[in-house]
Amino acid sequence: MTTSGPLVPPGLFDLDRRIAGCRACPRLVDWREEVARTKRAAFADWTYWGRPVPGFGPPDARLLIIGLAPAAHGGNRTGRMFTGDRSGDVLYQALYDVGLASQPTSVRADDGLELYGVRVTAPVHCAPPENKPTPEERNTCRPWLVQELHLLRPTLRAAVILGAFGWQAALPALAEAGWTVPRPRPAFAHGTHTTLPAPNDPALHLFGCFHVSQRNTFTGRLTPEMLRKVLRSAAEAAGLP
Repeated sequence: MTTSGPLVPPGLFDLDRRIAGCRACPRLVDWREEVARTKRAAFADWTYWGRPVPGFGPPDARLLIIGLAPAAHGGNRTGRMFTGDRSGDVLYQALYDVGLASQPTSVRADDGLELYGVRVTAPVHCAPPENKPTPEERNTCRPWLVQELHLLRPTLRAAVILGAFGWQAALPALAEAGWTVPRPRPAFAHGTHTTLPAPNDPALHLFGCFHVSQRNTFTGRLTPEMLRKVLRSAAEAAGLP
């Protein structure tokens, strides 16, 4: 449904389906559906997705990219993570540049984009007002991320977390999914790299990266080369070519 590459196993297919039907957070439900009704003038001819957006990428991914939440007129419109907005333009161009995506653009869910060994997800699956989920909404959505991590765990070897919000949301989810998060928890910083051991499994390499938001990319806080550098390091740690 929302993945590329190998056939999706029943567990992940069912998870994506259940995520897309979630209505647990009233504020997010109202907002995403209002945006889908009113639309943006530039997308007046679109039928917006207007639902929670599942993860995207192969079910045997070795590298996971964790963002923040879908954009109101990006993923909330197209139904695919980081698709149809400027943040996605930056992310998928970088993935293409380092050999992890089949094309440099991500315009719509049926545009043929494939990810190579990489899956993209978020700790909050609904577009939030002003791109700001509340801590309660983050915590309500966490079980979806925990389940996704459980399903990916057999092959997952590295993760890139975009931004401090994603970092704070991902660490407890990773702990619930079976990796050992040190105390005190590692702090977020761009380029940080830590490893999370797991009983009877290889460690997970965790990388921090500034979010690919317009605020960061337009101001130069995050440059394309900075992003490519983190992705290359994560791909190497994950054992990707």
